[in-house]
Amino acid sequence: MNRRDTSGPGLLARLRGRRLLATVAAVAVLAGAGTWTAVAADDEPAVHREDQALSMGGGVRIDTSYYTAGSASEKRPAVLIGHGFGGSKNDVRAQAEKLAANGYAVLAWSARGFGKSGGKIGLNDPKAEVADASRLIDWLAKRPEVRLDADGDPRVGVTGASYGGAVSLLAAGYDKRVDAIAPQITYWNLADALFPNGVFKKLWAGMFLSTGGGCERFEPQLCEMYNRVAVAGKPDDKARKLLEARSPSAVGDRIKVPTLIMQGQTDSLFPLSNADEMAKAIGDNGAPVAVDWISGGHDGGNMEVGRIADRVGSWFDRYLKDDKSTDTGPAFRVTRTGGVDSTDGRTQLRGATDAEYPGLDSGRRGIALRGGTESFENPAGSSPPAISTVPGLGGNMSQLSSLGLGGLSVDFPGQFAAFDSAPLEQDLRITGSPAAKVHVKSDSEDAVLFAKVYDVGPDGRQQTLPSQLVTPLRVEGADKGKDVELTLPAIDHEVRAGHRLRLAVSSTDLGYASPAEPAKYTVTLQDELQVPVVPELKTESAALPAWVWWLPLGAAAVAAGLLVTARRRTTPPAPDPALAEVPLQISDLSKKYAKKSERYAVRDLTFRVEKGQVLGLLGPNGAGKTTTLRMLMGLITPDGGEIRVFGHAIRPGAPVLSRVGAFVEGAGFLPHLSGRENLELYWQATGRPAEDAHIEEALEIAGLGDALARAVRTYSQGMRQRLAIAQAMLGLPDLLILDEPTNGLDPPQIREMREVLIRYAAQGRTVIVSSHLLAEVEQSCTHLVVMDRGRLVQAGPVAEIVGSGETLLVSTERELEAALVEKIDSLAGVASAAPAEGGVLVRLEGASVAGLLAELLRLEVPVTGVGPHRRLEDAFLTLIGGTA
Repeated sequence: MNRRDTSGPGLLARLRGRRLLATVAAVAVLAGAGTWTAVAADDEPAVHREDQALSMGGGVRIDTSYYTAGSASEKRPAVLIGHGFGGSKNDVRAQAEKLAANGYAVLAWSARGFGKSGGKIGLNDPKAEVADASRLIDWLAKRPEVRLDADGDPRVGVTGASYGGAVSLLAAGYDKRVDAIAPQITYWNLADALFPNGVFKKLWAGMFLSTGGGCERFEPQLCEMYNRVAVAGKPDDKARKLLEARSPSAVGDRIKVPTLIMQGQTDSLFPLSNADEMAKAIGDNGAPVAVDWISGGHDGGNMEVGRIADRVGSWFDRYLKDDKSTDTGPAFRVTRTGGVDSTDGRTQLRGATDAEYPGLDSGRRGIALRGGTESFENPAGSSPPAISTVPGLGGNMSQLSSLGLGGLSVDFPGQFAAFDSAPLEQDLRITGSPAAKVHVKSDSEDAVLFAKVYDVGPDGRQQTLPSQLVTPLRVEGADKGKDVELTLPAIDHEVRAGHRLRLAVSSTDLGYASPAEPAKYTVTLQDELQVPVVPELKTESAALPAWVWWLPLGAAAVAAGLLVTARRRTTPPAPDPALAEVPLQISDLSKKYAKKSERYAVRDLTFRVEKGQVLGLLGPNGAGKTTTLRMLMGLITPDGGEIRVFGHAIRPGAPVLSRVGAFVEGAGFLPHLSGRENLELYWQATGRPAEDAHIEEALEIAGLGDALARAVRTYSQGMRQRLAIAQAMLGLPDLLILDEPTNGLDPPQIREMREVLIRYAAQGRTVIVSSHLLAEVEQSCTHLVVMDRGRLVQAGPVAEIVGSGETLLVSTERELEAALVEKIDSLAGVASAAPAEGGVLVRLEGASVAGLLAELLRLEVPVTGVGPHRRLEDAFLTLIGGTA
């Protein structure tokens, strides 16, 4: 696993102008002289590294590094770690050191043709790279500190990613001495990966060649095969047989060791179907298998380096050290994302697990699509091509849709058929491979099609292609008409209620080779879209699901407190019928504090909140946010202006406050009572019927488990926070007000709370949240009110305040020439283009993001990323003059 680039593996790094994420190759060793080097480590014992150049025979020398820690007399299991395509042994150094410090003898090597190793690249040739791995095991068997199962048979595991992940599988298939493996983001059948369903994956295949250093670095037959297929535009049987012979699938029936499979969700090179084939084949051999769908992949995204390294270590502890007390994790885990934190750019993650691997077609349910027959064309030269992803960028580009920029994918008019569902009545989580049946007819002998399932927003315009994945398909004999079953890419994606599913079938795709001859295709939908669901999947953080819901209702508590303080009430103005359905209307609100007659905490504040909105109240310290919320709750009296909730003027103890739930300035609990007792006592104090409390829902939301029965004085800060949020939810108020509710919560808990907040407002209720976490506000709020020094700075929809998203930063590998920037500036739909640090700023005026990307690729702009130039953090700092 490459520790230098955690954003994506393999060929991705080269695309970005850096070295590829290295993942694993095959290497072997016989003998050689080396030097010992002490390696600094955080914990004792120190890790030592011995570098050696070992002869493989035939004049080939392999560069290796051997890592150990502790006493040489202590017997320990061994681990081989390979690297990714285009990398070297140095890419896996951090993982090797960690395993060595944990009691393993670790051998890393640079595969043939990479790093300082000699030989030609053979794409894991059983007679070359795989044989090298066996020789490395021979060498480990002779080390005095390595534990042996028999003479010449060391206790050994193999791990690596991508190219190296494949060699771990191959080593287990060819060498019975391998005891456990942990392949990552790799392939099962390389022919299927590069020629899926008979279609040439031309961009990825070309990147393999260029990343490897060109034809002269490869075995001649591989280069000849590539040139032949690239010219023909489609694979032949000879090419398939060559790659299949070098694939783990060729020895799948021999892999009978415990296998931890980690596959990337954002991966158009080796998609999740590869992991499915591995799991089924190895599981059928009777070996223990666990499957882990990580967030990232060859197209980018979060590679979860730390978590994956820990899980690999646990897997080897169990099956190499025979530590049966080690928890190796669930049989199936999938990482789910919660958007991008705009303050640091990190994707927030959580996991869902199941005790069994469900496969890709578990629990399929039918979704009716508007059917019929649609005709479209394959244009001459298959250009312009539709875009699903750009190798190495798709995982990052898919975030554009969540930022309101329309995503990366584009289908050109006249070149695709589309079949839509009705709006979904409830949320739908798709986990696995959707499927559909169609009838295809062409005026050419064969048809090349690209099928995908979009998530289409309520307005019908914004569509998201999950993980930017597409299924290519060559339909032979299409001139006679043919029934075809489409198996769509495996995904884990939630489609929200009100959204639609769209099955699209296109004639072209940027990443693949299509026929150069023009053709006309006709596609008829024959059945429902079948989507897999796995309801058994449980969220790992479910032990604390409540605060997630945190759409509290604590305002009732505030109302009770007001009654206790017995403040003098004034006769409120009559309700305003025109505002009866408006959750909140603030007009010319002002407040001064004593001894500060010249300083207003809030001054002339006016804004309005509608039903269904999630409003973020933003401002630097001292902006007047908390003062505004306290006046809203009737805790303090304004000096001027008016607050109306559902048309009723707010006064201390106003009856309308029973429709408001609040969490402002923390909650007070009786420390000697349990969490449950505190909630029950609180609701009794409101004087409202017990059946209106929905207390069991609040307790479930709190997710405190057995802690609910414990005295609150034993609670941590985070536990108190969750209990307070559950208290605020009692009674399910129409207006929920939350002041800094995330204090004491960890990122997964914050993410779950965000989802509940959005769902709560979607039911017709309203939420107001004051927070310093701009990333959370940006992802969860529909509208914003920005305050500074007591005054309103700006109010409106998030998109308006952040900016329309029409200004993009196009990141590039190098500084662009002035002439190239001018060409971008002159593109249709582009208002302006100007050089910027790391790339060029492009302001759109009619062009889509996908259309812009297509034009940039045509101009051969070395794009490494495209993203919004302005996010909430930028807008916020601009509005308040950078004084936050």
